Amino acid sequence: MPDFPTMIFVMLAAFAAFLWWSGARAAAERAGQLGRDACERAGVQWLDQAVHAHSMRLRRGDDGRLRVERSFRFEYSEDGVQRHIGHLVLRGEQLIAFSGPTRPQPASIHWTN
Repeated sequence: MPDFPTMIFVMLAAFAAFLWWSGARAAAERAGQLGRDACERAGVQWLDQAVHAHSMRLRRGDDGRLRVERSFRFEYSEDGVQRHIGHLVLRGEQLIAFSGPTRPQPASIHWTN
């Protein structure tokens, strides 16, 4: 049977792992919602109904505190044939970078007489 300090260490490690996993899941759900909303606003099809985490690092926020910065990618299609890749970066729960579908800009008409 393991001794008491070993059991405490294992319990703390398991708790830290759970917090890490829970934070990663929450960030992935937030990224999925942001990607889905962007596709809906732009009138394009969100493909695969998922986001994929592709990088993670520690970065300082505007307040100087270290936060986990996670990058996600997702795919969308404007015409149902070609696939395009969108990217978004979350620092904590805050969206700090986005590239992907945008709402089409209305054409401006200039009249000359």
